[in-house]
Amino acid sequence: EVKVFKGFRVHHNTSRGPGKGGIRFHPAETIDTVRALATWMTWKCAAVDIPLGGSKGGIACDPREMSEGEQERLCRGYIRKVWEFIGPNLDVPAPDVMTTGQHMIWMMDEYETIARSKQPGVITGKMLGVGGSLGRTEATGYGAIYAIRESFKDLGINIRDATASIQGSGNVAQFACDLFTEYGGKVMIL
Repeated sequence: EVKVFKGFRVHHNTSRGPGKGGIRFHPAETIDTVRALATWMTWKCAAVDIPLGGSKGGIACDPREMSEGEQERLCRGYIRKVWEFIGPNLDVPAPDVMTTGQHMIWMMDEYETIARSKQPGVITGKMLGVGGSLGRTEATGYGAIYAIRESFKDLGINIRDATASIQGSGNVAQFACDLFTEYGGKVMIL
């Protein structure tokens, strides 16, 4: 059986540097969602003065209903369609909703095959043994709590007296919750 999936890659703005934004796998993925998220990436990078632009990608699929081989073929097929629009100095994808380090490895491998050269900087979110970064999984959640901790210091708030509600249950929320409670804060809702 042959299945065809709709996939997208949007460059919102690359005036500050290469585009940066994840690749999402979701059955209800749309070009409108991907466009909006690429725009947000532009503003998030600009707000904290990171010299990157905003981009985002997605495929309308549900990887939970696909075999490992099907997921690999999907990843490689996606890269064959977008490879001219990504690269270390153009647009650097990363994992996002329902994508993993393994997906990123397949995508990097396909890009390197097409480019006929090693390109470890073409994609982030890979596992440590193939060019990934130590602490990448925890980084966003920890970063949020580090920022809160420093803000609390400036405001004279003791984190041990603070109670938080954290939205979500993915890596960001889980690691933020873990570090917040490690610092003595209380999480009431996760």
